[in-house]
Amino acid sequence: MIRYYYSIIRNAFTILNEVEAMNKMNKDLENNPNEYSDEYIYKYVKDNILSVMHRTGRIETIVYGKENLPKEGGYMMYPNHQGKYDVYGIVSVHEKPCTFVMDIEKSYRLGVNQLVKLLRAKRLNKKDNRQAMKVINAVAEEVKQGRKYVLFPEGTYDGKKPNDLLEFKPGCFKIALKSGVPIVPVVLVNSHIPYNSWSLRKVTTEVHYLEPICYDEYKDMNTQQIAEMVKSKIANKIAEIQENKKKNKGKKK
Repeated sequence: MIRYYYSIIRNAFTILNEVEAMNKMNKDLENNPNEYSDEYIYKYVKDNILSVMHRTGRIETIVYGKENLPKEGGYMMYPNHQGKYDVYGIVSVHEKPCTFVMDIEKSYRLGVNQLVKLLRAKRLNKKDNRQAMKVINAVAEEVKQGRKYVLFPEGTYDGKKPNDLLEFKPGCFKIALKSGVPIVPVVLVNSHIPYNSWSLRKVTTEVHYLEPICYDEYKDMNTQQIAEMVKSKIANKIAEIQENKKKNKGKKK
């Protein structure tokens, strides 16, 4: 947490300027939805917001498996959830414009609210089934049209045991079934450290894109079966990464 507050205090002036700039851009988009392209907005966010967060917070994010991302069309990315930095980490290393679905209760904070609007992210009300279904349908239609979305199937995270996966919510996978797009399991490593730990040491997080699961592979499954399959792939990759790190430590000794 100290890194999170340190970054805010250190960049208070910059943050206020960026919030004002994002407000202006969002107002321009309300008047003319074609004022800025998705590519322009995405580059703006990465160059003017995420780069500052990384530099001040002493955060580096390394990406693995970029070759696994589908070259064309939309897809759903389902990562494990470790902490507040998760979305920022994925966006920072995902080359093509992508966006996300987040808890509505956390989406109106200063800076986050503007970012949600700018990236046309979706606010999900977990307590309102009707609203949640509207979001699912809207995302499914956008993904079908080519957008890329990040959605955390755990819905929350365990700060004390970041590598222990929580239950995957089957409802999250209705989007994939409705849209018929590839599912990309994503593994986050050390993503809990930047904004959920009391340290200012330099930290390196990892984003691993696993092989996509094509629609033909899961079209005959129900959402519970899909959830279990995706969770299993993520769990196996986490175990593999942990095992490799143990071996590397052994070699250094």
